This record gives sequence, structure tokens and C-alpha cells, in this order.
Amino acid sequence: MVFYFTATGNSLYAAKQLDPDAVSIAQAIHDREKDYRADAIGIVCPVYGHEMPELVKDFLKLSQFETDYFYLLLTYGNRHGGASELARSFAEEQGIHPSYINVILMADNFLPGFDMEIQRQLDKKVDQQIRKIKDDIIKRRCFCSPVTEKDREVHREFLARMARTPAIREMYEVTDTCIGCGICQRVCPKGCYHLEGQKSVWNSAGCICCMACIHSCPMKAIMLKVPEKNPQARYRNENVSLCEIIEANDQTGNMAGS
Repeated sequence: MVFYFTATGNSLYAAKQLDPDAVSIAQAIHDREKDYRADAIGIVCPVYGHEMPELVKDFLKLSQFETDYFYLLLTYGNRHGGASELARSFAEEQGIHPSYINVILMADNFLPGFDMEIQRQLDKKVDQQIRKIKDDIIKRRCFCSPVTEKDREVHREFLARMARTPAIREMYEVTDTCIGCGICQRVCPKGCYHLEGQKSVWNSAGCICCMACIHSCPMKAIMLKVPEKNPQARYRNENVSLCEIIEANDQTGNMAGS
């Protein structure tokens, strides 16, 4: 059993290599009974600021996992900043004791820091990494990706920088090029968008800064108020369709039923 969270398809692609029937956390968070049993249970998700997204943390807090082999796979694009150590610490606070934690280097979709045109051209040996991890899991290897003091320092520096910087979630804006197609509403895992007339309206409450909306907008109508490396370039994993992102994250049905 594999659960995943995805914004631009990287973690979904990795999860599908392990289990074609992987379950979206953005949907599973609404399960009435969150008691999961399997021989092995895995979580695949990106790291934001070197930590698991808040949606994933909430899912772990609310769920019970009965398994002999629990594992965490964390996708990242540049420096993981000790992500495995941070994830293990959080999991253990919830009474979860992972047997295996690893990181997967993939394209970095953080727009203020990276040009998506360049990211698409980089060969980070993703399939090779996933094959090795899959073999580890089949063999039930016990492992936690090592963390150096430099990794920890990177994370401390990030936290200090963020303390001086307005939250990215406050820096989104919907421009006049919006045509009201509603794609942002359907790729947002937190239901932060709704349509008013022919324009999308964004509510920052609940936003986890995944940028799925920005990357998926066909008109590039959702922008950041801070400089981007390449405002004309957006990213989605080449092996994942927009329909798959929508299926994973769409909250419109959950909101209608709430």
C-alpha cells in the first residue's frame, strides 16, 4: 500500500513505480476511517523547506498504520537539508517508526529559485534511483538516508531566512489573463480557489505553497509577487498528465459534500 502527495507529478511518478494503485493523500485525508493495514505501507511526497508538506503531516497525525514495514520516500530537487532526519523525527512523534527512509533527487519546481526550462533538461537518473529503492523495499531493507552536519546547517539557514521573509503563500496573485477555466480550482489539494464570474479567486487560508496552481495554469495567469528565474516556464513531470494531477488533488467534490 502506497500513499502519495503530488503537486507537479514527481512524487506521483515515483509512487506509481512502486504501486500502480497508489492512493492520493489529498483524497485519503477525507476517509472516515483512517485505519490502514498491509504488509508494507509507504508514503511518497515532496519536501518543502526540507520537511514534509503540512497536508502529509496532517494525514500522518490522523491515521493509524498497522504494518511490519513502514517507509517514507521524499522527493527533492536541490538540497534535501536533512529531510530524512526531519521526517523520521516527525513520524516518531506520531508513534510511527519507519523501517526505511530515503530521498529521491528529481526536478526542482520552486519557481523563485529555479528555471523550469533548465530543470526539464537535467538528467538526475530518477529511474535508476527508484529501481534501487524498489529493490530495497522488496528486500525489506532497514535504512535511513544519512544526514550530515552540513545538511542540518542548510536547514537552519533556511529557517532563519524564512523568518525574515513574508510567506510565499501571501505572494500569489491571479492576473487579468485568467479565463476562468477552473484548472487551478481542481489541482489545488486544499481547495483554496473558487470562480467568481469568469475569474478565479484565491484564498490564502490553508495554502501549503505547493504551487500546483501556478504550474498548471494554461494561461500563466497565476503569478508570484516575488521574482522568478523564468516567469514563462512551468513544470509538470513528463510522465504524468494534467488529468492525473486533477484526479489526485481535486477537492471540489469534497467541498460540495462538506
